[in-house]
Amino acid sequence: MANMNEIRDRISSIKDIMKITNAMYLISSAKVKKARANWESVQPYFDNMQSTIKHILNHTEEFAHPFFDNGKEKTEEQKRYGYVVFSGDKGMCGSFNHAIVKFAEEEIRKHKNSAVFAVGTAGRIHLQRTGANVDVEFLYTVQDPTPLKAKEIAETITDHFLKGRLDEVYVIFTALEKAKEVCRKVKLFPLERDDFLGDESPADRHRTARFEPNPQAVLDTLIPNYVRGFMYGVLTASYCAENNARMSAMDSATSSASEMIAQLTLDYNRARQTAITQEITEIVSGAKSQHKKNA
Repeated sequence: MANMNEIRDRISSIKDIMKITNAMYLISSAKVKKARANWESVQPYFDNMQSTIKHILNHTEEFAHPFFDNGKEKTEEQKRYGYVVFSGDKGMCGSFNHAIVKFAEEEIRKHKNSAVFAVGTAGRIHLQRTGANVDVEFLYTVQDPTPLKAKEIAETITDHFLKGRLDEVYVIFTALEKAKEVCRKVKLFPLERDDFLGDESPADRHRTARFEPNPQAVLDTLIPNYVRGFMYGVLTASYCAENNARMSAMDSATSSASEMIAQLTLDYNRARQTAITQEITEIVSGAKSQHKKNA
């Protein structure tokens, strides 16, 4: 059994670690609330954008448009796939980064001609080690989701798609569903008309509009804004999931530290009791020995 000084030092160091893990838990909690509030403040704008695109497609005859039709005429062997992978920049968030990277690896292996756009340092480093073709890296993007950063990602991906460098683009990220982190894959390009067509609200159904100069030109402006909103939503969702994972990891670490302190306190008390017993025994033995000498 370790001596009392060693046990006391270990208890002190674990208490210091507990302060750090508890502080990180509180910081992550605050970040999740802030990110959700920011997204909720801009979500109505992007929802209205999607509603407008739906209205255009529902009230015009089908027409060719690069955002919907690019790359569809190519064969499977000719197609080039793009994967936008969202991970974290930092660790100490449980299995968050490991899970999304493994999920991304499985998806990327399905196609030979693929390019990876890594959003997050952890994913970039791991995917490069596995030999993935990491074309673009968005450094220090995931720690502070903003519409401006989402715009940068969206414009880069959109430019690759419209110039024919990519024929299909998928977004891989972690969403927070019922307080659990879930890896998801969503197709971004080409857009599917079925995702926008469908029932409209009574107000939209009876609303008429004229699109100048034509519906195609209007979509040329609307869809890039819609993609920016989609990217901002994904960026925020991944950020919330990462910090939720960090909250869980720090809460678990704090609980483990509390259990260790309880066990070490018990060991300390036992060691202290043993030391006291030994001192009493030595005093009694010394008194007896002195008594015999005096006798």
